[in-house]
Amino acid sequence: MSERETDQAGPSLEGLRQRLTAFAAARSWEPFHTPKNLAAALSVEAGELLEIFQWLTPEQAAAVMSDPDSAHRVRDEVADVLAYLLQFCTAVGVDPLTALDAKIDRNERRFPVPGAEGGADGGSGVAAGPDVNRGVTG
Repeated sequence: MSERETDQAGPSLEGLRQRLTAFAAARSWEPFHTPKNLAAALSVEAGELLEIFQWLTPEQAAAVMSDPDSAHRVRDEVADVLAYLLQFCTAVGVDPLTALDAKIDRNERRFPVPGAEGGADGGSGVAAGPDVNRGVTG
């Protein structure tokens, strides 16, 4: 199977990580792919994704993917964010799927389902509401 071939499920995270590593190595970019540089690049690309939505109303933002040009820009920025995240994870030795799985486990303990026994609402069934400063991932 060539580097670009994928199975029916599509490309694997590991296969993409390997392609990114080979791409950088072929261009002798490894000296520049330090954790600090990759984290900075990741932040820049996330900002470029945000820029697409910056001044849109909620209704306009919800319709971004229905415009082919905007949808193309979103997909490109998502790809850039994921590429730098995978390269960062490679540089620091983090398995992103394992890290996410562990984070979801912690969040399920930290933020029980409202109304569940021992939940954040004390069993009252009334949700305490999100902490806007914490965000979804805490």
